[in-house]
Amino acid sequence: MKRGKRYLEAEKLIDKSKDYSAKEALEVIEKFPKAKFDETVELHVKLGVDSKHAEQQVRGTVVLPNGTGKTLRVLVFAKGDKATEAEKAGADFVGAEELIPKIEKENWFDYDVIVATPDMMGVVGRLGKVLGPKGLMPNPKSGTVTMDVTKAISEIKSGKVEYRLDKTNIIHLGFGKVSFGTKKLLENYETVVDAIIKAKPAAAKGQYIKSIAVSTTMGPSIYVK
Repeated sequence: MKRGKRYLEAEKLIDKSKDYSAKEALEVIEKFPKAKFDETVELHVKLGVDSKHAEQQVRGTVVLPNGTGKTLRVLVFAKGDKATEAEKAGADFVGAEELIPKIEKENWFDYDVIVATPDMMGVVGRLGKVLGPKGLMPNPKSGTVTMDVTKAISEIKSGKVEYRLDKTNIIHLGFGKVSFGTKKLLENYETVVDAIIKAKPAAAKGQYIKSIAVSTTMGPSIYVK
């Protein structure tokens, strides 16, 4: 794979023979040649679990102390008082059954997260084939199926991120922007890693965290000890 000039320049700043502390790794990222946009800083954690087994799944949410640097658009499926509450709490879109054809037939995806009240899950469930592959399906574990829509919207808007294992037993997530600087990124990093450690399944045997790496959207990975 041919790499761009900026990627190769960034790679020269990494000493491949050493493992970095999180702070050192983020300081190196700060020195990377800048892209034309504010890149996301990403975390990649390989776990010693098997995601094929339900009891070894690792999934949860955490609110980043310094936010994600991204303003997320929230769609809420709710009716009556809960719909009014969602609007007051700052939801970008609120609706019910009438949104089904818009999403199914018009490919409407102008939102980043969906929250639903439990009574609306029968309606939202009809969109499973469309929302599932995009990772948009509301889920009680991620706090997006709830009667407390105000709290859900507030947390999402203030920087709540979801972490979950992929099929290769790795968690990938963005935890801030390059422009945050080392101090804020480190606070976010430590918050996420602590949450992943606390989420260790009882069924997990042997070494839980196999490796941790950080990278930017367009940049090389740095391994963290």
